[in-house]
Amino acid sequence: MRKFALLGHPLGHTMSPAIHSRLFELSGQTGEYDILSVPPEKLAETFPYLKSLSGFNVTIPYKVDIMSLTGDLDETARRYGAVNVVDCRGPITGYNTDCVGFLQSVRQAKADLARPVCVMGAGGVGRMFAIECALQGAPVTIAVLPRHLPLAETVRESILALRPQAAVRCVTLDSLSGDFELLINATPSGMFPHVDEMPVEKAVLSRCRVVFDAVYNPTRTLLLKSAAAAGCETVGGMAMLVWQAVAAHEIWDGVSYPREAIDGLIEEMTREVDRRF
Repeated sequence: MRKFALLGHPLGHTMSPAIHSRLFELSGQTGEYDILSVPPEKLAETFPYLKSLSGFNVTIPYKVDIMSLTGDLDETARRYGAVNVVDCRGPITGYNTDCVGFLQSVRQAKADLARPVCVMGAGGVGRMFAIECALQGAPVTIAVLPRHLPLAETVRESILALRPQAAVRCVTLDSLSGDFELLINATPSGMFPHVDEMPVEKAVLSRCRVVFDAVYNPTRTLLLKSAAAAGCETVGGMAMLVWQAVAAHEIWDGVSYPREAIDGLIEEMTREVDRRF
């Protein structure tokens, strides 16, 4: 039996084993999927075991650290400076499928990425969202807390290095102005157990058409509930979590899945999170 795993630390309430097991079932492939909670001081000595697997996923805090251990990096991993999928067949190769998961998710809401986008947060996933939207042609606003403005500026510089003609601005969350086709939450605001938090004032939502929240626990964050009440299209983080896993299986097994099957899996995993938490 082939073995796969999720590498991270700490790993508490992860949905990855359930998602990947169902994807193996849907494709008719076989594979065991485990979780590996490895403390930082043990990462290097654990890597020989990781290489013995057929493949593995990577989550916080190792999406950057794992890059120095993989033999090759796909273009997506180099572009975003992070790896979330590793293929252990042949040269150990790192990929970033979070970008695929994100694009599939926002396309579900028919978001037009040629129109203005606001990304709230400039950390690892926020950086990926901002770069991807700019590459798609969107004018991008990066909105952060005042202390994170220097980080936002580094993301802006990364975007301009890839696409010099991109329109990118950095602002604080409390000074956010303008209308947006897509508002993206790339912060932990609203994540369990802080379910009464949201990153912006409700008044901002009336100026947005689509709101995407990368948080998937809870499945309907306060941001998404407020956005729906304001008349916005909404997309939760479970869609991205499932679609990035789908992209991993495409790498590992060269399989494809009907859109209807994945839509059903997103609904199934959403119900499972609601049941568990």
